[in-house]
Amino acid sequence: MTLTFFDQFSTPYFLGIPLVLISTLTPTLLLPTPNNRWITNRLSTLQLWLINTITKQLMMPLNKPGHKWAIILTSLMLFLLTINLLGLLPYTFTPTTQLSMNMALAFPLWLATLLTGLRNQPTTSLGHLLPEGTPTPLIPALIMIETISLFIRPLALGVRLTANLTAGHLLIQLISTATITLLPIMPAISILTTTILLLLTILEVAVAIIQAYVFVLLLSLYLQENI
Repeated sequence: MTLTFFDQFSTPYFLGIPLVLISTLTPTLLLPTPNNRWITNRLSTLQLWLINTITKQLMMPLNKPGHKWAIILTSLMLFLLTINLLGLLPYTFTPTTQLSMNMALAFPLWLATLLTGLRNQPTTSLGHLLPEGTPTPLIPALIMIETISLFIRPLALGVRLTANLTAGHLLIQLISTATITLLPIMPAISILTTTILLLLTILEVAVAIIQAYVFVLLLSLYLQENI
């Protein structure tokens, strides 16, 4: 069977059962559970510090009513962060390279922020579709453009996360394949590509963290517009 570079993004199956659910839930096993050493355990202390830092960063652009979303946004951030980072390990599957999964996360949360605004302040939320001082002839066109841009937001969230992670995984696989191929032919060039591969891996770790943060930060900004 001939394999292609894109086979790494196909959902793995075992006895005809898709394993994407297992790969999605596995990161939760890495989180320490509470016990009688909750305060003195270094791993738990580090986890609490990380959660506290993430929550502060996500809640900064939000008003006080938006702080009700702290648990949802922080949990989503940790979920995406662990999945993105674990997906960089060899012989692993990254669920966030699937557009269907990213859209399943982006669309309901975006819709929830939109419905929150329509329920709490319908006039202000609808007012975002028409900037103040718009000339009368341009009103229909601007309303149409703003409506389209509003409905494109969840698509942009999902596609951004999928494209960045997919591109990084493809680059890593291409360079690693070139490194192995060049090793018996040109060892010096192979060492150079190995150095490039190492630097690219470090870059992809940063991309995995940044993309998880950007995904949740944009959701918090959409929420701020509607509260």
